Order: sequence, then C-alpha cells, then structure tokens
Amino acid sequence: MLYDVRHETRFQYEWPVAISHQLLKLRPRRCSRQNVLQSKLTVTPQPGVQREWHDYYGNLVEFVTVQGAHSELVVTSSSQVEVLPGMNIMLDFSPPWEVVAGSMRNPTQAEALSACQYCFESPFIRLHPEILQFAQESFTPGRPLLAATMALTSRIYETFKYKGGVTDIYTPALDVLRHRHGVCQDFAHLQIACLRALGLPARYVSGYLLTRPPPGQAKLAGADESHAWLSVWCPELGWVDFDPTNNLIPNMEHVTVAWGRDYGDVSPVSGFIFGGGEHEVTVAVDVTPVTARFGP
Repeated sequence: MLYDVRHETRFQYEWPVAISHQLLKLRPRRCSRQNVLQSKLTVTPQPGVQREWHDYYGNLVEFVTVQGAHSELVVTSSSQVEVLPGMNIMLDFSPPWEVVAGSMRNPTQAEALSACQYCFESPFIRLHPEILQFAQESFTPGRPLLAATMALTSRIYETFKYKGGVTDIYTPALDVLRHRHGVCQDFAHLQIACLRALGLPARYVSGYLLTRPPPGQAKLAGADESHAWLSVWCPELGWVDFDPTNNLIPNMEHVTVAWGRDYGDVSPVSGFIFGGGEHEVTVAVDVTPVTARFGP
C-alpha cells in the first residue's frame, strides 16, 4: 500500500523567539516492511543551520537552528511510503518464552546479542514486581512467546481505557497499570515493561496509523495522529510488532518512523529556545492512501 504522509508541527509564541534549536525525528525509516520513496523536511522560518544523520538505532535525525526573531515556527515532514504485507505469523509455533528469555542471559549469536540490549530498564520504562505479576498471567510456563505476547496485547486492550489528558510522557508504567487508563505511548511502555520484566527483549516503535472516519462522515484534514506500538524479538523471525492500543499485529496500515528503548529515543520534536514566553503547539497529521500495489 502506498501512502502520502504529512506531519505538521506549529509553535506559536507569546513573544518573539531569538533563537531555536530543534532535534527532529519525523521522516519514516526504511525497514523490512516499508520503502520510503520520497521524503523531505520543511522548516519555516528558514533555518540557518540544518544537519542530518542516523542515530545509534538507525533512525534519521535532523538538527535545525533558526536564528533571528520569530513568533511562529512550522516544521513539516512530507513523505511517500510503500508499506509491504507482513509475514504470516503462526503464533503458536514460536519457541517457549522461557527459552528466548534464557538465550538473552548469555547470547552467542549477533542478532541475539543486538536484541538483548532491549531487555533492561530505560529512562522512561522502570520495572516493578507488580508489572512482573501482571505479565505472568499471560506468560504461563511453556507458552509460545508470540502467543503469550498476543494474549498480553489483548488483555491491555480489553482491560485498559484509552483516555487522553490523564497521562504524559513521564507517567511511569506502574501508574498506568494501577489506574488502567492512558494513550498509545502508555500502553506501549507498559507492555514493553512487562516483557522486559520477564527477561525478554522489547523495543518502542513510533509512527502513524491510518484512521478511518465513522460511516457516512468525511475524513477531516489533519485528523490523523502519531501512534506508538512495540516489537518483541523472536529467534528466526526477528522483530515482530504488536499494537496493544488496537489489539492487533501491525500490517498494512501502520507506517514506521523510528524505534528505540522508549519514547525518549524517538521523540518527534525536541529542543530549546531563547525567549518566546508562553507558547502553543498544534500538530496536524495526514495519512492518505495513494494506490494499492499487487504482484512483484
């Protein structure tokens, strides 16, 4: 499936800003399940400094500096992305989760060694005995890794309420577990915490999800949103995605932008400014299907 993706972030300041430094992770990345055909970043006012590189995780990072007084900053990422069908995964034929967790204690192969770095706590994901206990309800002895992960995905979807405005990026996974509400980044952080508490490698994935309007209603411009889910590493299959917000394995309607240990590694826009006073941030995202591709 081919998509046009547009992400606009607009900062409006109470007083003029003298200088703005911004670190941006907004352009989708190439990976096994997607190709990036076109991608560009536009910043208004025109930045005096603009650099790009790939970070430790392979995400495309851009750094911009806007010098000179400005009362508004607009950052727009525009891309055309081809999302490819995912593999047909038989969840019950994955290895027992204890075997995978055990292999992380003393990895001998390059892929396992790379994956094991995602078994530990990270700045936004702290572990706790309550999180382990919650995870063990799905990860019973001998259960296949991917079947257990899907069961945990479904439990979070069924027993937690999607509710905006009650959490932020600093909300601990333990608080999400206790209060049973949050948004996609909270559910991703919680499920990652559960997997890591069991000794399993799990990483945070940011991107976009194609949304559909209610029947009979037109899709509103800018009404799509950034989205978050997670991946768990499985021997021979590699990284397999799960979306606890929607109770599914991502396939043709998820566009990947970046991945890392947690939200802090993939934050779309971060930086600092001199001046400005109070400011308002608005974000508009559009994910528009262009055409379907069939055959080779």
